[in-house]
Amino acid sequence: MLPFVRKLLLGITLLLNSLICFSQYNDSTRYYTGLISTGSYNKTDGSRSYLLTNKLNAGVRRKDVELNFNNTWVYGAADDALTNNDFNSNFNCNLYKLAPHAYYWGLGAYTTSISLKVNNQYQAGGGLAYNIIDRGKIKFNVSDGLIYENSDIFTSDTIRDKYHTGRNSLRVQLKADTGIFKLNASAYLQNSLWTKNDVIVKVDASLTVRIIKWLSVTMAYSYNRVSRTGRENTLLTYGLTLEHYY
Repeated sequence: MLPFVRKLLLGITLLLNSLICFSQYNDSTRYYTGLISTGSYNKTDGSRSYLLTNKLNAGVRRKDVELNFNNTWVYGAADDALTNNDFNSNFNCNLYKLAPHAYYWGLGAYTTSISLKVNNQYQAGGGLAYNIIDRGKIKFNVSDGLIYENSDIFTSDTIRDKYHTGRNSLRVQLKADTGIFKLNASAYLQNSLWTKNDVIVKVDASLTVRIIKWLSVTMAYSYNRVSRTGRENTLLTYGLTLEHYY
């Protein structure tokens, strides 16, 4: 347990250092960095379990383009059996040149997940999005597009499946920010264009309460389901968020 704790502390230190490094850019563009790190540990007479969740986000926003880079790592075990070693990294961009409330989007993502039996999954694609509500403090939009996926999964404990497919990616997203309270919620439905029962469902939601300018308390909910592996996971976490706009 001690070597793992040392590695975790080293990783968190590197992430914190990265927040400082990002702040060296010029003031002509608006940047964002955020770090969330939470964990739980439970030990009784007959069992022991722990779960660690780390998220590092970075973004750049200009008048006509927005770039976001999001990373999530979940690691957990119960009675010395690994339950989670799930990593997701995605890069997305929005291009605001289509219409006042519509824009183009592009996505590149990588996922590996023990809990979902996904060894490797790569996704890339793009589409259109429209802001149904766009009032500054609150935004509600719907997007749709096509993505290409290359996956390596386990459909059972012993059967490994490597395949590629095209998907329709539908997303509904809500953002609200009062300055003190911030709500982010999104739901994805990704249906394979080639296989009827091949569906991926993702739901992410978070509520953040700002304590001071750079420190907030966050409660987050995440649900993932991959029909091809027959697996799903649900995470409910809460902890502190370090964030910086500049």
